[in-house]
Amino acid sequence: MLTRDAGNRFEVWGDPIAHSKSPALHVAAYRVLGLDWEYGRRQVDAAGFTGALASLDGNWRGLSLTMPLKEQGFAASASHDRHATLTGAANTLLLGAKPAGFNTDVGGIVDALAEGGIAAAHRVRILGAGATAASALVAVSEIGAARVDIRARRPERAIELMALGERLGLHVTIDSFAGATEPADLTIATLPSGTVLDAPVTESFAATGGVLFDAAYAPWPSALAAGWGGSPVISGFGMLLHQAVRQIRIFLTGDPLTLLPDEDRVIAAMRAAV
Repeated sequence: MLTRDAGNRFEVWGDPIAHSKSPALHVAAYRVLGLDWEYGRRQVDAAGFTGALASLDGNWRGLSLTMPLKEQGFAASASHDRHATLTGAANTLLLGAKPAGFNTDVGGIVDALAEGGIAAAHRVRILGAGATAASALVAVSEIGAARVDIRARRPERAIELMALGERLGLHVTIDSFAGATEPADLTIATLPSGTVLDAPVTESFAATGGVLFDAAYAPWPSALAAGWGGSPVISGFGMLLHQAVRQIRIFLTGDPLTLLPDEDRVIAAMRAAV
């Protein structure tokens, strides 16, 4: 376990960042754990990331990174966990002489799906082609997916995801939102909050997409979730919550898999805080 006096300052960085619920989640957890840690937020864009990181002193212990900084976080890390290595993205930095980068989004998706009753899926559709889509691809490989259909406004952006899928042993296809749809057990939407798809596209995805896991959580329900019909829908809040739990494990122990003391009570306090 890391020493508790190794620095007690943390922040979430991104652009935009004012909407972030991470400070409330982390502070609630720290209180339960009896930690005198501070967690804030800072608006940092991609161009300002390197300078902002270099300005931190020894009082800083870790950072949470959201868009558009996950690739910069990966590049700034001297070491990476398996999920960061696979996706080329780090949403968590454990600071020190040699910063360590982690991707807790993958585990956050797996945990949120399990909480929603989804422990396995064979055929999956992923909407979007950014960093969260890469995390979703790794996550579904870990729950037994064999075939993944990736949909994007610009399908050419998903070529790297196809290569990642091949490394994971998945059969991956890429198409536009308007392409023909085949039945899926699970749809994971990684589209920006507020995205509204054309009604025929939403209807086609909903009719064949099985359970919807929408990484968006504010506003909720998202336009996609509201149009999903009678199939189950899982909010992205679970991903936000559980990736934060894994971040706190890292900040406390250096390991995203080492459970926190009294973790059930920690999670309950985090959930109540937002």
